[in-house]
Amino acid sequence: MGLKKYIISSIIFIIAVFGYAYSLELGEYEISLLGYSLNLPVSVWIIFPVVVLTLVTYLHIIFYGLINYFKQRAVNKDHEAMIEFVKSQLLEKTNVVKFRTKDFRNLSSILSQFKITPKDERFTSSNEELNKVVGNIQDINDGKYVNDKSFKINETSKLANLNLLNKVNEQIDFAVDVLKKSENYSSNVVRQSFENVLAEKTMTTVKKVYKNIKLDKELAFKLFEKDAANNEFGFTAEEILAIVKDIDFTKDDYLALAKNYEKILKPDQIIAIFEKLSNEVEEATTAYLHVLCEYEMIDKVKEIVSLTPDNKFTAFKALLDLKESGKHYNLETISYK
Repeated sequence: MGLKKYIISSIIFIIAVFGYAYSLELGEYEISLLGYSLNLPVSVWIIFPVVVLTLVTYLHIIFYGLINYFKQRAVNKDHEAMIEFVKSQLLEKTNVVKFRTKDFRNLSSILSQFKITPKDERFTSSNEELNKVVGNIQDINDGKYVNDKSFKINETSKLANLNLLNKVNEQIDFAVDVLKKSENYSSNVVRQSFENVLAEKTMTTVKKVYKNIKLDKELAFKLFEKDAANNEFGFTAEEILAIVKDIDFTKDDYLALAKNYEKILKPDQIIAIFEKLSNEVEEATTAYLHVLCEYEMIDKVKEIVSLTPDNKFTAFKALLDLKESGKHYNLETISYK
């Protein structure tokens, strides 16, 4: 029974009891206490305890009703706070969310020790804001760039990094901008930007930005492949030398570099490049000899290997001996490692 119904019922009950007692015509009754006396009809004395009990009952109900109201209000506030807590966890933020009730504090303490991630299926709940947050996260995980100003991610989080990668993959001009200010972005975003620029932009654009990143061997070879395919606007020997000297190329790396260029560059171009490289870096000499052999510049090969110890460049020396004896072999059939 609700409070309103209880009050109406109790009033009706009091009136009924009083009316019945009054109809009995019980007369009056006087009470004396501490020199004071009070003379009232008996029907009033009968109904008085009932009225007092009823009023006390009202106060009791109102008191505990208020307690329950504030408890429920605290639960409702904690429910809202829990939604904010879940959003913070999803967005990888470190926002401090305060809870009013012990149960919600314990629950948040437990959840804070787990990583909350949405499933692949589309998320739905009664909270539209949470639905939007989860939907954006799912889009990012699906490879889409989310450009929503209300979607505020922790800029140092993995989610923000992934969203940047998605933007780099969707917008090639943004990838160029990343390379222009590479110090402002994480290494994986810069790397992906460079790979995308290599794949989609001209060598003219690549030459403007490649110096802004730290190249490793893998990226360097991709850069050289791009250069070899666009040699009209390609690197000079000095530029190639500057790149490889910072990467610590091995003998095999220089050899692979020579093979990368020999099918595309003109003979005089590739010979000039590797002559300069071999003069600057000893590890490039094998690649230079390989290029000379490819273009049958035997006298130049003899000149170079004749100045070396017997145990160096033995494959090339063996090849020269075979040629002098009238036997011709392809250099690829001889190990020159």
